[in-house]
Amino acid sequence: MHTGRSYRLKEFLIWTRRTIYWVLAISIVPTLLYQAAGLKWLTIPWTVVALLGTATAFIIGFKNTQTYNRTWEARQIWGAILNSSRTWGIMSRDFITNDPQKTKELVYRHFAWLTALRYQMRESRAWENSSSRENEEYKQFYTIPEKETPLETELAKYITPTELNYILGTKNRAVQLMSLQSKSIKELLVQNQIDSYQFVEMERIVRDLYDQQGKSERIKNFPYPRQFATINGFFINLFCFLLPFGLLREFDKLNDGIEGIMKGNMVWLVIPFSVLISWVYTSLEQVGESTENPFEGSANDVPISQMSRTIEIDLREMIGETDLPPALQPRNNIIL
Repeated sequence: MHTGRSYRLKEFLIWTRRTIYWVLAISIVPTLLYQAAGLKWLTIPWTVVALLGTATAFIIGFKNTQTYNRTWEARQIWGAILNSSRTWGIMSRDFITNDPQKTKELVYRHFAWLTALRYQMRESRAWENSSSRENEEYKQFYTIPEKETPLETELAKYITPTELNYILGTKNRAVQLMSLQSKSIKELLVQNQIDSYQFVEMERIVRDLYDQQGKSERIKNFPYPRQFATINGFFINLFCFLLPFGLLREFDKLNDGIEGIMKGNMVWLVIPFSVLISWVYTSLEQVGESTENPFEGSANDVPISQMSRTIEIDLREMIGETDLPPALQPRNNIIL
């Protein structure tokens, strides 16, 4: 997530520069053929390009709306996890009044669940875009906590070696950690450390956390539909390719009303204007791509690592701890 006022134009140009090189090349070639080689037939009616540009604009707008909705839903899910986690901390502290160690065990296992879940959310998928060349280059400006420390090292801070070995041998580690939580509160009920009402309330939080995990996994494991993403790419590439051919005759007409050095040379302006218009379309497409997968580790992700650390600080304070981990800080205005 970008925490600053906005991206700088320089950052945006660096991020999109490969696309700029591509649209520059496809703008130069037809202009040279038309103006220097004298191939005056090398044009298409502007109406054709305009209609294609309109259709492309609609489909880009549709895609960007849907990808933003995916990111916003992900933010709502993790906001709900934050709220339920605080409730879990309060219940663990106030329901279990005669066993501080058990309270700490429940709270720390919850930290382990958050850790396992965020590591699962950072796993790569075939359709994600963080591995593209421009996104890989941009990763030098920020830090992905899940890529810096192995999961085993993080989990070892919160659970016993026995539980750690068991969890590392499972497929969905977050699910099994929450299963251990349910097992623990069932034992508390059997031992009369909590009553049946308290048991039901704590199980309700377990259910809520499972629900939020499922929603988070749904976004992670189901991409923006590939048929829409594919046709969007086709339309943009086709529009950028045809755009200079549609502008050639329009700019050539301008020579009739021009005097001086630009007389007869107005066609050369097709290159910068074609690049500018194409860059607008391709940049909107690139922004949409960087938004559609909110957990992949890109600069525009939902900051699940920061939120997990916030939960850990809050719950540690609830149970009376003072040796708290530091809050995660943005690097170059980006925090995950």
